[in-house]
Amino acid sequence: MLNIALFGAPGAGKGTQSELLMRKHNLIYISTGNILREEIRSATQLGLAAKSIIEAGGLVSDEIIVQIIEKKITSNPDAPGFLFDGFPRTFVQAYILEGLLLKMHTSLTCLLFLDVTPEESMKRLIHRAKTSGRSDDTEEVIKNRLKEYQNKTAPVAGFYKDQGIFFPVKGTGSVEEINSRLEEIIDKELRKVLFNIVLLGYPGAGRGTQARTLADKYNLVYLSTGEMLKEEIEKGSVVGIEAQSIFDKGDLVPDEIVIKLIEKHIKRNPDANGFIFKGFPRTLVQAYILDGLLRKIHSSISFTLDIQCPTLELIKRLDARGKTTKRMNYDMETSTIVHRLEQHEKICLPVVEYYRKQGKMTVVDGTGTPEDVWSRIEEPAENAWRRAR
Repeated sequence: MLNIALFGAPGAGKGTQSELLMRKHNLIYISTGNILREEIRSATQLGLAAKSIIEAGGLVSDEIIVQIIEKKITSNPDAPGFLFDGFPRTFVQAYILEGLLLKMHTSLTCLLFLDVTPEESMKRLIHRAKTSGRSDDTEEVIKNRLKEYQNKTAPVAGFYKDQGIFFPVKGTGSVEEINSRLEEIIDKELRKVLFNIVLLGYPGAGRGTQARTLADKYNLVYLSTGEMLKEEIEKGSVVGIEAQSIFDKGDLVPDEIVIKLIEKHIKRNPDANGFIFKGFPRTLVQAYILDGLLRKIHSSISFTLDIQCPTLELIKRLDARGKTTKRMNYDMETSTIVHRLEQHEKICLPVVEYYRKQGKMTVVDGTGTPEDVWSRIEEPAENAWRRAR
């Protein structure tokens, strides 16, 4: 998801550039100024409360701002991204925006600062006042707005500088020249956006095969908890010995063990284009844990794939795999296979619902050859890749 905040003093040209960026990237435009003016025109409770503040050139209270922003965000759950014009305006609002985007399991991609001098801002605003007809475009109000900006809004820059997503852009020149500077930064930041996939499905559904295909196509780091645990078992590590005894019963390995392995492998790949997770998360708790692990690297889940197969087909596949070198410990006996499938149904299905509610779930038929299954996966995966980038 591409989330941009366009930042700058009144008159810096945020509205003009927002229009261009919104059109190109298909973003939902969120302008606190526009929304508030609409509230005022409609004489809503929020509009009446904000009217006197705006006309005096002051900043509307955070209580009002957070309500209108949250309403706009939550009413567009399937948006490819948001463009914020005029928000955040204060240090406190920067934290508010963090929280609002976190509820959407996303974060701000970049804050683009249109840098113009106070003199240039004043010149532009006075020129606009002659034609706009806006009651808040008088010279006295303009001076007050610029003063408010310097005193309250400019410190927001430090908040985003600390996160490494603050980018100053020269705000003078033609509209096209300024837009080109902005697009160059956006392109660079999009290249940093991780494409993270969760592969769900019962054991035997063919997740491993499709995970490797996806990893190869999008140059992702493939993380399979089963393979990581198998590696620990083969090494005879403390984790491996503990996992072996659990596997022998057909049970799931405790979260404490799995989390450490996942986090270790994420840290090992700081330059990854993204990760594909197979075998994790298996529980609702692990889904929340994975969100937290990815949040630490300023990322989130991009795409979730649920590969479905009939139960008898799963048993046949696992029984056949148990006779090969690719077998897992629970493949050795039919009773253990059945126990594992029963566990999956009991514990893992809430995870499917968790991602379904986020609008990130794609369900595919896992029957047929690996090529057949891939033909069903390819298009939704490509669409998710484009949305993430």
